[in-house]
Amino acid sequence: MAQSAPSSTETDWVSRFADEVIAEAERRAPGKPVVVASGLSPSGPIHLGNLREVMTPHLVADEIRRRGFEVRHVLSWDDYDRYRKVPAGIPGIDESWAQHIGRPLTSVPAPAGSAYPNWAEHFKAAMVESLAELGVEYDPISQTEQYTSGVYREQVLFAMKHRGDIDAVLAQYRTKKAPAKKSQKPLDEAELEAAEGSGAAGEDDGSAEGSEYFPYKPYCGQCDKDFTKVLSYNDETTELTYVCTEDEFTETVKLTEFNRGKLVWKVDWPMRWAFEGVVFEPSGVDHSSPGSSFQVGGQIVHIFGGEQPIGPMYAFVGISGMAKMSSSKGGVPTAADALKIMEPQLLRWLYARRKPNQSFKIAFDQEIQRLYDEWDKLEAKVADGSVLPADAAAHARAVRVASHELPRTPRPLPYRTLASIVDITAGHDEQTLRILGDLDPANPLTSLDEARPRLDRAENWITTQVPADQRTLVREEPDLELLGTLDDAGRESLRMLLAELDEHWSLDGLTALVYGVPKVMAGLDADAKPTPELKVAQRTFFALLYRLLVSRETGPRLPTLLLAVGAERVRKLLAV
Repeated sequence: MAQSAPSSTETDWVSRFADEVIAEAERRAPGKPVVVASGLSPSGPIHLGNLREVMTPHLVADEIRRRGFEVRHVLSWDDYDRYRKVPAGIPGIDESWAQHIGRPLTSVPAPAGSAYPNWAEHFKAAMVESLAELGVEYDPISQTEQYTSGVYREQVLFAMKHRGDIDAVLAQYRTKKAPAKKSQKPLDEAELEAAEGSGAAGEDDGSAEGSEYFPYKPYCGQCDKDFTKVLSYNDETTELTYVCTEDEFTETVKLTEFNRGKLVWKVDWPMRWAFEGVVFEPSGVDHSSPGSSFQVGGQIVHIFGGEQPIGPMYAFVGISGMAKMSSSKGGVPTAADALKIMEPQLLRWLYARRKPNQSFKIAFDQEIQRLYDEWDKLEAKVADGSVLPADAAAHARAVRVASHELPRTPRPLPYRTLASIVDITAGHDEQTLRILGDLDPANPLTSLDEARPRLDRAENWITTQVPADQRTLVREEPDLELLGTLDDAGRESLRMLLAELDEHWSLDGLTALVYGVPKVMAGLDADAKPTPELKVAQRTFFALLYRLLVSRETGPRLPTLLLAVGAERVRKLLAV
């Protein structure tokens, strides 16, 4: 049975869009399935900015499904787009791939060593896997298959017949200059990548100066590239003659039989809106300028007898800590990269809690620990009923889809604690289980599987995103030089800590102990409220412990560090 979500009276953005889409679908096609759409171009790694193109309609479609309506989320793979450039930093390719520029993405070889038959399938694969992990349900449509099998034949013939009407719409924008955009901040690499759009490469409208306008571009019968120019077309016979400027190959074909070409992007997109009956589709901010494919498409779609979808312009998704990433493929991180270091629920939440027109960043640096803390606090509020309605809505959309709840970690221990432990143990399972078992002696963890997959995500973050010079290395031998410089108070504080170690051997117990020792040294009770002077003393004591244990002034939270080091080794390193 479908899980319920917050009602539309509760003001989360997803419910509001669902209200609008249901009403619009009933107006346009009463009783028929509601159609929402996304489009992705597998021209390279599909990054986290592109994921918003899918997550926005997914969340709306899922809400509509929860309400009992039939809904179809169409995901068009723009794999019949041209190969435009050789991306930098992709393993398994070199400059020889430049020979394929102008061919359909499905005609370009995959990077060397790939298990997939072509370039498009290679880059689709990781996204398909990620969308499955995220619980995204969709109907995939390959534009290569649509065009080469003749599915769009009538639409192509119609566009060619009405090319004058299409040209008249496009002509309104060709001489207009877009106003200079005011940017609130410089674009980062993720934003620049996202601004290229998906399928909107080059914003091609098919015009050629001084020539008759044709909205269709064949791929050359000799070189399979789109460096072609239509010379003539006969509406009666559907005979089309083109020349390839790359190899001067000329061919005359009948469009009633020919399947090796496609409508130019600014015509292709609105054609699909009409063909699929799309009611809702978001678009990137790069489509907000005059003459953009979304704006122009809003007029061209009427020529095809359809209506433009409703849907927001979505803002960019930035990356926090990208410069430190050890990604081998160059460019910006993908959904697969994010899902290596965070659970699907957290990634879904990041997209669900922000309105589409709000930009946000996905953390690959230390900020991920704070995000997980925030998520765990939200989970606690949901559990005790103190959560606010909008936050409850975002949480509900993160943890489940209409048909099922996403798999979750049985014992979701704090991410920062898990990261600290695997940092110190270097992922050694027995040591990790020992430490995790000591966190809560009254209810000890008995198997690492109870902490998975969150444990695995934290380990991946430590090993792939944290620079080597920031990793925690516990000393093998005591720092005798430092121990020899301690005054009586410093020595006594260490003795007091060690004397109470066994009695306080749990995460909560050690937290009370390390904060309590400076209080007792100051003549106060261990549970006394800290004063400014006491906080200085605590920081001084903490810095001493870090220096003696890991030869640095800072490190993982001390209670976690002590548990990870183990009582015997702590005594060895702190003995005075």
